[in-house]
Amino acid sequence: MKKLVHTAPKKEKAILVALINHHQSRMQVKEYLDELEFLAATLGVQVKHRFTQKLDKPDIRTFVGKGKLEDIKAVVKAEQIDKVIFDDDLSPSQLRNLEKTLKCQIYDRSLLILDIFLKRAQTSRAKTQVELARFQYLLPRLTRMWTHLERQRGGTGTRGGAGEKEIETDRRTIRNQITVLKKKLEKIEKQQATQRKSRQNMVRVALVGYTNVGKSTLMRLLTKADVLAEDKLFATVDATVRKMVVHSVPFLISDTVGFIRKLPHHLIESFKSTLDEIREADLLLHVIDISHPSFEEQIEIVNKTLLEICGEQKPTVLVYNKIDRINGVFQERFDLEPPVDQKQLKASFMNEESDVVFVSAHKKENIDELREIIYDKVAKKHYSMYPNYLN
Repeated sequence: MKKLVHTAPKKEKAILVALINHHQSRMQVKEYLDELEFLAATLGVQVKHRFTQKLDKPDIRTFVGKGKLEDIKAVVKAEQIDKVIFDDDLSPSQLRNLEKTLKCQIYDRSLLILDIFLKRAQTSRAKTQVELARFQYLLPRLTRMWTHLERQRGGTGTRGGAGEKEIETDRRTIRNQITVLKKKLEKIEKQQATQRKSRQNMVRVALVGYTNVGKSTLMRLLTKADVLAEDKLFATVDATVRKMVVHSVPFLISDTVGFIRKLPHHLIESFKSTLDEIREADLLLHVIDISHPSFEEQIEIVNKTLLEICGEQKPTVLVYNKIDRINGVFQERFDLEPPVDQKQLKASFMNEESDVVFVSAHKKENIDELREIIYDKVAKKHYSMYPNYLN
């Protein structure tokens, strides 16, 4: 009897593409492509090459210019590339033209993120929301590369002809799926609304921040609960809610999906399940990776997204994480004397309007200080809700 040999699935190969213009410099594009490669790796895709082009604005037909497109085409053919991933969103016509020329799957940043969300979603609500967002995004962008919906068609008789007829069949299938998913989501959200009502008698705290800044690791340390924490973008898509008690004061704390640059407005709805936790929170813990070279830009992105979600500024504690990774460049930039200590950091960031704390979730540094700051904020709200507790 032959012994079965299990081989690992072959990794898909990809090319990344971005433009350099007055909106984004060469240095910024490099950083954006680093992040895009990290996103691709999260989906198990191996990046083989990067292409950039200096253009004032994207080519209306193919995003990049004719010469650059020919260069990409040559590499796709020579190295049997599976995917070409663009760092910006593509119009339906650009997508069709690119697939026609390159003859492989074309992704833009939004579709890549949606596929990661779909892979990461655990709860029925999150899965339904992401599937809905993905179908809505794909509907105007269907090409022959995307006619792969046999499971939804539900029978051999529904198949149209080849080419355009096949695409029309897929469009009808997607429209039907969108209708089904909307009804399913409506039912789930009614159940969720009932559950949230039961939480209204407790103070709510939400961890927010850019993706991969250490929110889940902090959540695990604070609550001593088994929460997923990985060095991957969007390790958390579903909201995780846990009960905490500090000095006899109970409250709920939730870990939410991380934000990311160039996140189109319509994609925010795809992780709406975690955003309810942010909207209804009494206190936000904005976790920041202080070791990241663009942490200030990440703060701006998160603040802008929070304003879009909540419509107002909420009480916030800025939690600067990963202080154990601060390097010489950071010290020089902020005029800090090595070794950097808490006193120096606080002096450098004292102009912050919010409360500030510096921690290392990895090294478990200053977690008790963070707990005390949370307690001070939560206790005020708790005792305003239950004044008799003070008597």
